[in-house]
Amino acid sequence: MSSSENSRNPEPPQQDGENKTELSKKAAKKEAAKQEKLRKKQEVAAAAAAAALAESSIADPLAENYGDIPLIDLQSKAVTGRVWTEVKSLSPDLKDQTVLVRGRAQAIRAVSKKMAFVVVREAGFTVQCVLTVSQEKVSEQMVKYATGLSRESIIDVEGVVSVPSGPIKGTSQQVEIQVRKIYCVNRAVPTLPVNIEDAARSEAEIEDALKEGKQLVRVNQDTRLNYRVLDLRTPANQAIFQVESEVEHIFRVFLRSKGFRGIHTPKLMGGTSEGGAAVFRLDYKGQPACLAQSPQLHKQMSISGDFRRVFEVGPVFRAEDSYTHRHLCEFTGLDAEMEIKEHYSEVMDIVDQLFVGIFDGLNENCKGELETISRQYPFRPLKYLRKTLRLTFQEGVQMLKEAGVDVDPYGDLNTETERKLGELVREKYDTEFYILHRYPLAVRPFYTMPCHDDPLYSNSFDVFIRGEEIISGAQRVHDPDFLLQRAESCGIDVKTISTYIDSFRCCLLVHLVEASFPRYGAWPHGGFGVGLERVVMLFCNLNNIRKTSLYPRDPLRLVP
Repeated sequence: MSSSENSRNPEPPQQDGENKTELSKKAAKKEAAKQEKLRKKQEVAAAAAAAALAESSIADPLAENYGDIPLIDLQSKAVTGRVWTEVKSLSPDLKDQTVLVRGRAQAIRAVSKKMAFVVVREAGFTVQCVLTVSQEKVSEQMVKYATGLSRESIIDVEGVVSVPSGPIKGTSQQVEIQVRKIYCVNRAVPTLPVNIEDAARSEAEIEDALKEGKQLVRVNQDTRLNYRVLDLRTPANQAIFQVESEVEHIFRVFLRSKGFRGIHTPKLMGGTSEGGAAVFRLDYKGQPACLAQSPQLHKQMSISGDFRRVFEVGPVFRAEDSYTHRHLCEFTGLDAEMEIKEHYSEVMDIVDQLFVGIFDGLNENCKGELETISRQYPFRPLKYLRKTLRLTFQEGVQMLKEAGVDVDPYGDLNTETERKLGELVREKYDTEFYILHRYPLAVRPFYTMPCHDDPLYSNSFDVFIRGEEIISGAQRVHDPDFLLQRAESCGIDVKTISTYIDSFRCCLLVHLVEASFPRYGAWPHGGFGVGLERVVMLFCNLNNIRKTSLYPRDPLRLVP
């Protein structure tokens, strides 16, 4: 079945290929020049810092307590036995204890020559570090060194944990570190192309500032992706990808608990796995090949190999010219396939339990992350039922017609009608997560099983979150003769899927003759595919799938 990233309504490309190539070349040259300029700035800044340090440390008896760590000391030179404490673990329980932390210098503020504050960030958690001049512990030169550090430099701070009398604004941890030693592990360039504070700012903050006559920097999507390494450091992005990791974890754990086996299928194919033109073609040692549009065919072959229940987490490729907020050319597919005993509702039962478990798990295990995401990208929690709502395609069409929307009962739903149906379902059933099944056969892939009572419809389903499709699934055709007939009727060159069809038979290349051959014996089966990035995007109600793709690949982006 086609996975959730499959475009049914692709938007037209915005530029022709020649213009795209020319723009890409210009952008690459511009980017290279900018990076070279930044590199030279960094070299100058590092040299100046080193000179200043050397000059200031000559007469400082505490010079060994601060400074840049030489590269040679970071080349796995020695095992010292020192123990680092994670910033997120710093709590009042550690009061008066000496700790060693490593993180980024997020903010640096000099109060005077004798006092400075450095906020250290590690994995989205922050702590305030205080340098106060004292004869035996901190010198003025040490304070000067700390205030000369560039933001986003990686530093080691050793000091004593203290608990202030009042709350600390601007940091996640409500303790301070009274600094005794501070070292720079790796310096960042003084002027970064993207300011982390700007990248972490919400639209609400920007709008509020405009009302007050102030103008704050808004970092657009392309800039974020061009400097993705910097953009990923924001609290919201740290949280988004922790949530994504949790979804994958729950997916694996749940399916294993239901007897599914994890597999890894080929991503190089001799033919298309979905049919159609949306495929990346390439030369494979002189043979025509393509990148897998889904693990569909090999999932089914594994069922015939008596694996009975399988799942896979892996890359999926779609060569579509889709410039929408929800489509990518490469995404992470969460796929499952299973034997069916009686009815394709058995597959929908697994989907129901799996996603209710995912939603419950995120709400329970990722409370902090969801709050962090919501601060930059406000959203309301997803509404879902303990037993997921199921509607037939015809019931959905009827709801739309009653709302004044004209829909072809034998066609597909477009993006607009899907969203409208989502609104109607939410109003009537108070849920934003539901299953729509018995789709028209004409809009499903060749391997979809027709309904027993009406061959114009199929034993297939889609699943929706907030009015957008995230899952496609179905019962598959397991009879080889019928499968061959379905493939030919859909205009697929059966030679390109010979190994797939042959997996249901007892000899090779039988599709080249017209006679019916004995079967290998195939289990009745069905399955589904879902895009990981789209699940997180819709659960957190984000407005663009590129926010949930670590390094997005779309028709215009192949870097970083």
